[in-house]
Amino acid sequence: MRIDVVSIFPDYFAPLQLSLVGKAISAGLLHVAVHDLRHWTHDRHHTVDDTPYGGGAGMVMKPEPWGEALDALLSSDDNPDDNRGDGGRDDTALDDTVLVVPTPSGHRFSQPIAQDLSQKSRLIFACGRYEGIDRRVIEHARTRVQVRELSLGDYVLNGGEVATLAMVEAIVRLIPGVIGNPESLSEESHSEGNEGLLEYPVYTKPPLWRGLEVPPVLFSGHHAQIASWRRQQALELTRRRRPDLLPRQD
Repeated sequence: MRIDVVSIFPDYFAPLQLSLVGKAISAGLLHVAVHDLRHWTHDRHHTVDDTPYGGGAGMVMKPEPWGEALDALLSSDDNPDDNRGDGGRDDTALDDTVLVVPTPSGHRFSQPIAQDLSQKSRLIFACGRYEGIDRRVIEHARTRVQVRELSLGDYVLNGGEVATLAMVEAIVRLIPGVIGNPESLSEESHSEGNEGLLEYPVYTKPPLWRGLEVPPVLFSGHHAQIASWRRQQALELTRRRRPDLLPRQD
């Protein structure tokens, strides 16, 4: 997979070189290129924002630098820093590319969405700031490539960088070969293998810590009993914290 990120704060993405995402890059499972939006500005101040039409507080990100940035990234497979913007790329090659726009007004990001995006060959993340990106950028992009406007939750961040980091990690760990033991993915919260429930409590050594014991069933060696206990714990935890995730009773 190839991931391109466009931001006015490219240094924000240094953590992508760490942990499992960094290992995936080193192993050749993932290519990440981070681009400074100001590279596509042409004035001495590298201006990326302006006042909103219709009035109101805040600033809006200008369409010109975003348009040129997306032209450049969508025009070439081989050179992530190509800024020709000449449309030299065959549009049929864009079928497996998704432009992801983090925004509090987007659809809520979820495990199924992460799973779907992990199967794409290329993702481009557009990190907005201020009051957001001029709407025409998104509308124009939809004529060229699939666009997903996604939100981490019902709150507002200062920009799309934090959301992009979270989404990239959630997506990349689902790429085959990134997680050492792929079976662990099936038991996680929100996974299909766990029926979409929250994950059950987990324990390790020592068996007694500060007066708190590990549940005896986990020492039983009886796999069916352990599986039953874990499912009941997952159901109870989900019932208390996220009842909306419980299977519907027809």
